Amino acid sequence: MQYNVLFLTLKIFSATGGIEKVCRIAGKAMYENCTRLQKRIGIMSMHDRQEDAFDNPYFPSEIFSGLAARKARFVLQAVRQGRQSKLVILSHINLLVAGWLIKKISPCTRVVLLAHGIEVWGPLNRRQKMMLRCCDEIVSVSAFTSNKIIAQQILPANKCRVLNNCLDPFLPLRKNVSVPQELYKKYSLEKGDQVLFTLSRLSATERYKGYDRVIDALVQIGRPNIKYLLAGSYDTVEKKYLDEKIAANGLQQQVILAGFVPDEQLAAHFLLGDAYVMPSSKEGFGIVFIEAMYYGLPVVAGNADGSVDALRNGELGLLVDPENVSEIRIAIQTLLEHPKLYVPETEKLMAHFSYDSYKIKLNELLERNRFEVMKKQAMR
Repeated sequence: MQYNVLFLTLKIFSATGGIEKVCRIAGKAMYENCTRLQKRIGIMSMHDRQEDAFDNPYFPSEIFSGLAARKARFVLQAVRQGRQSKLVILSHINLLVAGWLIKKISPCTRVVLLAHGIEVWGPLNRRQKMMLRCCDEIVSVSAFTSNKIIAQQILPANKCRVLNNCLDPFLPLRKNVSVPQELYKKYSLEKGDQVLFTLSRLSATERYKGYDRVIDALVQIGRPNIKYLLAGSYDTVEKKYLDEKIAANGLQQQVILAGFVPDEQLAAHFLLGDAYVMPSSKEGFGIVFIEAMYYGLPVVAGNADGSVDALRNGELGLLVDPENVSEIRIAIQTLLEHPKLYVPETEKLMAHFSYDSYKIKLNELLERNRFEVMKKQAMR
């Protein structure tokens, strides 16, 4: 089948991470763009099963193919469909093999790679570098990631573009969300408590999110009424590390390890907080920052990664040196003492990070690449 746009992904529905969220939203925007222009689109996932897409609200399951972790079959099918397509979008660098093969067989097909963050920042092997150069365009989720790719992979700047992530269009409206009393009881929160919130997978490999330094900042602040709600699934090793750190600093009554929070409960958890604090140092963008701001939380983020894009260079929140505990402490105290001054402006947030704004920018990307396909075909 010939597609105008073929979107290749690793996972969309069978995982709940940030990249999967980006793929769901991008798939919806691409589908709506293609429908408007009466173009054909196909979406293929290496690891999802076909039934994972049933009843999803983002796009019709009829345009989706799930290969259920049959990697060789996925690559074969992706190449077969890709060589007949005008534009192929790779959702992750781990799909470069398929993109490179498509480009070799069909040079007129445009291949675009979406770059999210840490997966493209480090050194690539010789084979990966060769395949990366086959891409016609590399679209990064933040200026930080784009600059890292240009410098690390020695790519021309005119080949790299930025498309910030956006809010999920299906997020519940703040006015429709309330915090059940059971949640206050669950976390032993009392009147007068001020709650810092962080949502992150807890693992030694994810410690760059900065949650351990927030705990260090709590020690410096020394106020028992400040509670730290640290949510996200954790592994055994990190749980032990955090338990020991919390106990050593006498913070058992202040730091709450909430564990995994289902998507349907996230909005209530945001509203439970007084500030969202995640001074990360290796964040590609940080969708969770714009989600926290969507629910009215003042935000503290690191100034050394893609978080800068999410906070619009400090226009929407406070940026700190993620390695400086004193800076983190001062930022936390500032937000808690003057909360109204740091509540993000909804109009500014939505102007930059709403789904409608994202769709316009993605449409520009698709149109630009369609034009390049037409130009190349005319030259043959």
